[in-house]
Amino acid sequence: MVTFSRKPRYLHIDLETYSSVNLKECGAYKYAESEDFEILLFGYASDDGPVKVIEHPTPETLYDDGFVKLLMDPRIIKIAHNAAFERTCLSAYIRKLPQTIINTYRSPDAREPLDFLPPEQWQDTMIMAAELGYPNSLEQLGNALGLPEDKKKMAAGKRLIQYFCKPCKPTVSNHGRTRNTAEDAPDKWETFVEYNRQDVVTEKYIFERLNRICPVPDQEWKNWQVDQHINDRGIGIDADLVSKVLQEHEVLTAQLQEEAHDLTHLENPNSLAQLKSWIERQEGHAIESLNKTAVTELLKNDITPQTRRALEIRQELGKTSVKKYDCFQRSACRDNRVRGCFQFYGGRTGRFAGRLIQPQNFPRNTFDDFDGARELVKDEKWEMAQLLYGSLNDVFSTLIRTAIVPGEGCRFVVADYSAIEARVTAWLTRETWRQEAFKEGKDIYCASASQMFGVPVVKHGVNGHLRQKGKIAELALGYGGGVNALRAMGGESMGLTEEEMTDIVQKWRKASPHIKKYWSKLDDAVRMAIQGIPARLDRNMAVYRDGEVLFIRLPNGRSIAYVQPVIMDGQISYMGLNQTTRQWTRITTWGGKLTENVVQSIARDCLCDTLATLEAENFRPVMHVHDEVICEVPEDEADARLARLEKIMATPPAWAPDIVLTADGFQSDYYKKD
Repeated sequence: MVTFSRKPRYLHIDLETYSSVNLKECGAYKYAESEDFEILLFGYASDDGPVKVIEHPTPETLYDDGFVKLLMDPRIIKIAHNAAFERTCLSAYIRKLPQTIINTYRSPDAREPLDFLPPEQWQDTMIMAAELGYPNSLEQLGNALGLPEDKKKMAAGKRLIQYFCKPCKPTVSNHGRTRNTAEDAPDKWETFVEYNRQDVVTEKYIFERLNRICPVPDQEWKNWQVDQHINDRGIGIDADLVSKVLQEHEVLTAQLQEEAHDLTHLENPNSLAQLKSWIERQEGHAIESLNKTAVTELLKNDITPQTRRALEIRQELGKTSVKKYDCFQRSACRDNRVRGCFQFYGGRTGRFAGRLIQPQNFPRNTFDDFDGARELVKDEKWEMAQLLYGSLNDVFSTLIRTAIVPGEGCRFVVADYSAIEARVTAWLTRETWRQEAFKEGKDIYCASASQMFGVPVVKHGVNGHLRQKGKIAELALGYGGGVNALRAMGGESMGLTEEEMTDIVQKWRKASPHIKKYWSKLDDAVRMAIQGIPARLDRNMAVYRDGEVLFIRLPNGRSIAYVQPVIMDGQISYMGLNQTTRQWTRITTWGGKLTENVVQSIARDCLCDTLATLEAENFRPVMHVHDEVICEVPEDEADARLARLEKIMATPPAWAPDIVLTADGFQSDYYKKD
């Protein structure tokens, strides 16, 4: 029986687990739902007590030893790195206990059937690290913090996890087994136990170290708790639609591959090198590439019918949208809901990142008749679908969002902020004409073009041709971008010359002088703070350095953090995670980029305030995609809930009472882009 001299304030936890379900591909909820899911090691430490490891705990031993009581005690804060995993796995174990026991300990904070260990009683060192600008990975975090060797994560961990925590391939040498256990390698198991023990030591040390640097504000823990409830709630999936799309896509792929083989007579028509040589023989000249852009350009040329069809087949086979359906199917839990799709504090600004089905990364629609296309797919009328909408792959791509559906007796109410980054920028920099334009409900692209060119601009009306220039300027230039930013936004494809793009940049900056000045103000403030001189900014903001971290305090009181900032060769730089290499390295920045960080952070805080209100009012938010919120509400309440949702999103937060926000929404029986 576990005993404590007093009720611990903190219980540090780390688990090592086994499941035949692929954790990375299917997520923690599906992983822990597997019939063969098992907790192999339960490492823990209470407050300043020693780290202990329980080997092969069962739900019954966790109950008999008093751990269930500890885990459900609201007075004890449970700490883990990526706490969502530990919370999900332990919840799966507790669910195996008799219902009478569960009811005895079930917390009043629990909101969902799976929510046996409510996040209100947990904290996460991964979130603490992210809020301070450090990497999420425990190994990288230890190195970035410069932890002593005895406090670092053991290097052998990955090999041990591969050996004990995942299925293995049956071979003659391992006597055909599909799983390695402690009995198969006692020495490795002993090291594995020490690895688990060391992880608790590392996490405990990191928790204390990060708290000394700067504790996470209470409001941010509340935002994280809302995020966890949304992840626990999950996203409903139309399993029938998903299954039928995947089955037909398999048939379609086989047909296209057979056609490509008959057309080209190549041994492998999927081979880039073979297909490139074949096309060069067909056309009588060399081609540089067969990437997506090159194929699109080649199809615009005068080419042989055989080459044209081969390229069209390559385009069709290269479409990856259907992979989303694979992810829907493999990550859906038994109740056809996908859970764990959102990563709290997924980037420096605090914005959310997508996981599993990646809701932030759905493709564009190719048509708007969702009802008709869904009905044809559900009825498996493939020829009719192809006749009406063209490529079946385009049909599948367009219907991805509609595979997300509300629960029985419910509808989705959906609303998104209108031009929120532009509104935040106008408010932050006090660019008055922009704020007035938003108050009056004007089209910001027309208003911007009118300010730039000094003439009235009306969409589809007087000087309407200038609106596109206003639009591209708004999208490209708000954070210090110049001609290159316009080019990246498609300026050249619009037919704009270098001189025209230069003129647009100059006119936009002249029309928005307060925004341009803000880039320099923020740049100067950060440079001062790096040298130890705090700087105050408008809108209750401040920039200051505390030890090795520079903070930009935002209007609502939270901060963006930059680790080890310096001025090197005249440039501001800090230590951060390179998004391409995923390495902890030095990154340069300047006032325009810092302004982007601040604006996106404030927009994110508006979203978090909205999600907290919706959660408190039982709107059951299930998704949020960029600046859009999707709630699952009772069908007979949809009209009233939609009106209330739009009002909540348009209400300025208490810390920015004069910001002009608005939201437009709709209701639907499935998710879609309105």
